[in-house]
Amino acid sequence: MTSDTAKQYTSELPSALYRAADVRELDRMAIEEHGIPGFELMSRAGQAAFDLLRDQWPQARRLCVLCGVGNNGGDGYVIAALAEKAGFEAHVVQVGDAAKTQGDALTALQRAQEEGASFETFGADTKLEGDVIVDALLGTGLNGDVRGDYVAAIAAINHSRCPVLAVDIPSGLCSDTGRVLGCAVKADCSISFIGCKQGLLTGQAPDFVGQLFFASLQVPEAVLNDLPPGATLIREAHLRSWLPPRSRLSHKGNNGHVLVIGGDLGMGGAVAMAAEAAGRVGAGLISVITRPQHIAAILARRPECMVLGVGEADQISSSLQKADILVVGPGIGQSSWGQGLLKQVLATDLPLVLDADGLNLLATWQGEASLAQRGNWVLTPHPGEAARLLESTTEAVSRDRYAAVSQLQQKYQGAVVLKGAGSLIAGDEGALWVCHSGNPGMATGGMGDVLSGIIGGLLAQGLTLEQAAAAGVKVHAAAGDRAAEQAGQRGLLATDLMPYIRRLVNLR
Repeated sequence: MTSDTAKQYTSELPSALYRAADVRELDRMAIEEHGIPGFELMSRAGQAAFDLLRDQWPQARRLCVLCGVGNNGGDGYVIAALAEKAGFEAHVVQVGDAAKTQGDALTALQRAQEEGASFETFGADTKLEGDVIVDALLGTGLNGDVRGDYVAAIAAINHSRCPVLAVDIPSGLCSDTGRVLGCAVKADCSISFIGCKQGLLTGQAPDFVGQLFFASLQVPEAVLNDLPPGATLIREAHLRSWLPPRSRLSHKGNNGHVLVIGGDLGMGGAVAMAAEAAGRVGAGLISVITRPQHIAAILARRPECMVLGVGEADQISSSLQKADILVVGPGIGQSSWGQGLLKQVLATDLPLVLDADGLNLLATWQGEASLAQRGNWVLTPHPGEAARLLESTTEAVSRDRYAAVSQLQQKYQGAVVLKGAGSLIAGDEGALWVCHSGNPGMATGGMGDVLSGIIGGLLAQGLTLEQAAAAGVKVHAAAGDRAAEQAGQRGLLATDLMPYIRRLVNLR
């Protein structure tokens, strides 16, 4: 096992995330402008990956390294050479015409041969055997679906039942979008180099990447500073900067009044959860407008809330005048009752968070001129709702989540959260944020209601639309992770997040 001081990789991902073309530019600048030879970068990548492999699988001694013909394959050859030099048994399975290997990758191939690695050309009868399989087939330059022998090789990796380390990116995954390009390697862990690829954190990627690590390859900070990232990973440090300690003179009026509107018949729990979440992140006052039938249940759960039961939308004007921030949509339904409430809300100029059926109603009204440039709202769609808002399809949204969230923000202004594994946030001036927290146990009813309440409560305390959306997503997802660590993912309920939400907004 490598010592901590010798490690050239980390599990702590950088904030800056890049598209594949940008990482290639970073690579070029490191070589041409800062004098780092290309083979040196390749050698550092192979060393970092080999160190990670030894730490993750300390008992491993037999490696099966699948190499393509590009620089990704070159990284694999370096790993094979290092393994042989360390007394391992490295068997290289070549996919694609090895005669096409050139440049630094060819040098790495020759080094692996000199160190004694065995070589085999992949074929229909190739059996992948070893303690660990290294995927060094296809890198970030893949355009279009996987083809030819690479399809069979990826299938062989996935059927091998061996642990898999993916070098730079699991082969077949789009590094820009996280979409599977026909087929992709399902890795146990992956290590990304120089600039962390934005597609590794969203879309289908979380199901294929496994645990993600990063190695900068000692590329100078000056290189990274010359190129703006495509997106930013939300960190707990952002939460601390956006949520500073309160003044000792603070009172409830300083921390905002959130009004949650929704909860049609049979859906009162939605507004109750949103209201409690708004309070748990620190809003000063919480009001709820819902059906009269839900008043007793909400007050029994959270007596701190002020609850108004209404049967008609025209009964809410005085409540709207007292509020600072509106959270609209949890359990609101699509009946005339919910439609009337939403129309009353949209006639005000109050900042709001719009979720659930509020988004579906908005999709049906999107041609109305009064909605076109509202701007002071946060929309929180899942892919299906996003598709309706864009008059597109869920498949199209999922194909490129970064493009979809940007299109939503351009169309509706304000800030937009595109929910799902690797939630994305689009803010003003093209800013994109990514959340790497969260877990599959959060795929249960009520989680979206809690998120909308969190964002509303943060808005009430003075965060901008973009900050509240990004911080809200991070707090929500991290709370889900902490709750799952306590008792497991299965059976995780939305209200299980509440104690952790409070702790996360008090980080110091």
